[in-house]
Amino acid sequence: MAWALKLPLTDEVIESGLVQDFDASLSGIGQELGAGAYSMSDVLALPIFKQEESNLPADSDNKILPFQYVLCAATSPAVKLHDETLTYLNQGQSYEIRMLDNRKIGELPEITDKMVKSIIRVVFHDRRLQYTEHQQLEGWRWNRPGDRILDLDIPMSVGIIDPRANPTQLNTVEFLWDPSKRTSVFIQVHCISTEFTMRKHGGEKGVPFRIQIDTFKENESEEYTEHLHSASCQVKVFKPKGADRKQKTDREKMEKKAPQEKEKYQPSYKTTILTECCPWPEVTYVSNSPSPGFSTSTHNSFPVAEGNGSPTHQPEPVVQVADVSTSEVLENNLLPTATPQDAQQWLLRNRFSPFCRLFTNFSGADLLKLTREDVIQICGPADGIRLFNALKGRVVRPRLTIYVCQESQQAREQQPKHENGDAAANTFFVYHAIYLEELTAAELTEKIAQLFNISPRQINQIFKQGPTGIHVLVSDEMIQNFQDEVCFVLDTMKDDSNDGYHIILK
Repeated sequence: MAWALKLPLTDEVIESGLVQDFDASLSGIGQELGAGAYSMSDVLALPIFKQEESNLPADSDNKILPFQYVLCAATSPAVKLHDETLTYLNQGQSYEIRMLDNRKIGELPEITDKMVKSIIRVVFHDRRLQYTEHQQLEGWRWNRPGDRILDLDIPMSVGIIDPRANPTQLNTVEFLWDPSKRTSVFIQVHCISTEFTMRKHGGEKGVPFRIQIDTFKENESEEYTEHLHSASCQVKVFKPKGADRKQKTDREKMEKKAPQEKEKYQPSYKTTILTECCPWPEVTYVSNSPSPGFSTSTHNSFPVAEGNGSPTHQPEPVVQVADVSTSEVLENNLLPTATPQDAQQWLLRNRFSPFCRLFTNFSGADLLKLTREDVIQICGPADGIRLFNALKGRVVRPRLTIYVCQESQQAREQQPKHENGDAAANTFFVYHAIYLEELTAAELTEKIAQLFNISPRQINQIFKQGPTGIHVLVSDEMIQNFQDEVCFVLDTMKDDSNDGYHIILK
């Protein structure tokens, strides 16, 4: 029989034993759970997290999504779960976007039986390119003159009214539509993603774009400025049939992956649903005022046979320019003291409206400091040379300049005294410059009539006083042989046969 001797235990021994027991009880945690048993969703389902979620504002429950836009193009299967979908498009191919009315009964009654305006635009997905969007688009315009980034396929579209495309906004189209009727708009994207990559050595990845739709309703002034809904999706644009090849490559790549890896990726859907987003920052300019576009009719269905629907042949928009008297900008010359607002007025006045946004913060001094190479690089060769010449105030020299002065009755009376030298100091003649380009008698007649504010029909003939006082009829050939900057005194002689006059150049 063994006797156990019970001795009093010290505090240190007791504490050491408790620690060992606690470690042993924790050693089994995690061993019974497999690698796939742990789920963050189980953790978020705990009551403590549900209580925190209940305190958050339920925007998604109260948010009214009146419309839904569906792009009829398949999404890529090579997109991971919880990432935004990606859709491949072919350059220049028509793709349908279905405009669906998603309202419940009684929602937004103010747009019932009324039109809404939708603006479709192709923009950059990358934030870096968004900051330089205008420069990127202007560069594309110089490389592709006369082309647009985004077009509407009018014959294939259904239910759209008054489609418009501003020539200065290559990536934007707009139209009206009735939510209560079937509406499908077909769009064409003419730029490809690799046109905006930094380095172009072949095989580079193209930049993604966004197709965004912003919809507005009328306000009290019947202008479409009240925002209703915005949605967008991510796309990449390839050369013709390139999107089909890319879609096939992604599908084959996914088929080679293990089943566990496939679960990490989204399935490919036949259509792309545009997800809700914030309105595009530039939509504040939208108004119901007429703008260049496909048609000038309003609230009427667009007839297919009317016009060719090309927005590239539309006239330039009419720009309201402030009174010159309230500005430091002259009609032809830009002053160094001009403010950025004055410089904008000068650009508009001289038909440089496409570059107004580019030079928004440029004062007169800033523009005048630009070299010829700078302007050509910014605006392209044609507009760059024209802008540089306008900035430097370069005027084309006329082919012929003559100076004329109208002989007055007082000068005729003083002529004898002038010949004797008695009234030479009192004789004063004011000459006017006439600039000729065509060097014809008809042009000279028009210029003289403009100078003295009379009708050209009141001038019957123009004669030049020749030797011994003879009157020689002025012809085109005679004008072509005039010396540059020659001076004439104009004398008028009444025609007895009618109310006209003969002009004599002395």
